[in-house]
Amino acid sequence: MNTAAIYHRPSSEFAYLYEKDVLHLRLRTAKGDVSCVQLIWQDPYLIEKKQKTETKTMVKGLSTELFDYWFVSLKAPFHRLSYAFAITAVDQLEVFYGDQGLFPYSEELKQSANLYFRFPYFHEIDRFKAPSWVKETVWYQIFPERFANGDQSNDPASTLPWGSKTPDRQDFFGGDLQGIIDHLDYLEELGVNGLYLCPIFKAYSNHKYDTIDYRRIDPAFGDEKVFKRLVEKCHQKGIKVMLDAVFNHMGDQSPQWQDVLAKGKESKYADWFHIHEFPPSYKASEDFEEAYDMTYETFAFTPHMPKLNTANPEVQDYLLETAKYWIETFDIDAWRLDVANEVDHSFWKKFRQVCDESKKDFYILGEIWHSAQAWLSGDEFHGVMNYAYTDAIMDYFVKQKLTLKTMVATINQQLMLYRDQTNQMQFNILDSHDTPRLLTETKEDKDLMKQVLAFTYLQPGVPCLYYGDEIGMTGGMDPACRKCMIWEEKNQDQEVLQFVKELIALRKNWQNILSQGNLHWLVVNEQNGQLTLERSLDNHKLQAVFNTGSAEIIMEKTGEILLANREKENETNLCIQEKGFVLLKV
Repeated sequence: MNTAAIYHRPSSEFAYLYEKDVLHLRLRTAKGDVSCVQLIWQDPYLIEKKQKTETKTMVKGLSTELFDYWFVSLKAPFHRLSYAFAITAVDQLEVFYGDQGLFPYSEELKQSANLYFRFPYFHEIDRFKAPSWVKETVWYQIFPERFANGDQSNDPASTLPWGSKTPDRQDFFGGDLQGIIDHLDYLEELGVNGLYLCPIFKAYSNHKYDTIDYRRIDPAFGDEKVFKRLVEKCHQKGIKVMLDAVFNHMGDQSPQWQDVLAKGKESKYADWFHIHEFPPSYKASEDFEEAYDMTYETFAFTPHMPKLNTANPEVQDYLLETAKYWIETFDIDAWRLDVANEVDHSFWKKFRQVCDESKKDFYILGEIWHSAQAWLSGDEFHGVMNYAYTDAIMDYFVKQKLTLKTMVATINQQLMLYRDQTNQMQFNILDSHDTPRLLTETKEDKDLMKQVLAFTYLQPGVPCLYYGDEIGMTGGMDPACRKCMIWEEKNQDQEVLQFVKELIALRKNWQNILSQGNLHWLVVNEQNGQLTLERSLDNHKLQAVFNTGSAEIIMEKTGEILLANREKENETNLCIQEKGFVLLKV
């Protein structure tokens, strides 16, 4: 037995309240090393009285390339628990694993109360809770400057004709909030029920991540009345609204930074930023967004985005009041937090409290590109942008950087980083305003695009569609991925659009299984490229078969086809062609 691989950590993703009275426990062991795990448990006070312990068999769930993960769910009659693990290896060696380590298994050890892990009390107030509506949502991301121009009277002076060219970094095309309002019927027909807007507050750039005024809609997008109307109309259609908050840094055209430039150390805002030498300065490069020898801290190396000092109480008050203002005044449903990992945890805990107090069932999403356990314990964010998860999908299906087994192992590893209810909140995106578009990544292979989309929409977490993907828009790395939305139907790919509508409807119709159900990998065949996964909840099952190889896959038809591409069928068999898939209700 590889005892060094055995791992459990109390009060973490390995031991947490899933529901009010339901505890989830996980145990990690070396892959293929263990044949059986029994959970030994009892009330801590009854163990001290030498009362007989209870046992429950754990189920081997997901596996990575190195580890197996075991799972059990249980209730405790007195809402507190002492527990340990009886582990049997494939070579029949038995060990007792508890709070003080590993011991050769014996009945006497089971009476030693001090050796058990503890879950001291099932405190509902400490349980990771998330808004239930998020699990039911399919998001649609809009880059407002490029979605639709609904009001030409607010166009910037340099506005170019709509869609007249592939955008450069500083181009304006006149997209605005009225343009979104004008196309809400389109979004409703598409089936999305969550709208994620890139920043809409007053800023200098077209992307608006360089905020000038957090309390004002950018004049090129409209005003507060237009935004309020947008939120109201979205809610009438059952569409939630999420705004993008940039609290890590501020734009260099903001009055606070301009005051620092004018007054130096004497500015009342001097401590709002991280300034090492006055006056703040930098040396420009040929790239507008890059500089060097800066005497102040910024987002990346962008001199036009000085980093905010969120440990400063005045900065905290300003940003927290901003968060509260947009929730209470305009009834928004969620914040997406830009560069969330570079802001201190102390601030985010206060931010969470303000949001929870301002609106029940509010959703907080952090932009974090790496492992995010520290932000997802229940007192900061509900979910993060799930890049590591979707990167594994892209790296196998599209970029062919991973083997099939490695992709599955990587996905499993990501799922084991977080509580189950956290995985249900994770934000799954395949492309965005920061990446090349999906169809461009697939080299405009629409069958591959459909396969990747279908696979992603079957995963735990909530999917997000980047505007225009549904009509076959292309574009490389930003700013090329920020092209103007195509509204002429003759220039839209109607076949892709119909597929996306069906996929969104399927995700919503089967949301309960797809967000909360178990995930099982039934076939992972690197020889022929067959990947079969099952999502199950209670007695309901969905199975999906993906052909990622180069030859046809012929299999017995085992259920009702819910969605498919590049498949043929007769009464008994299915033939799935290269880059095809079939989703079955079984």
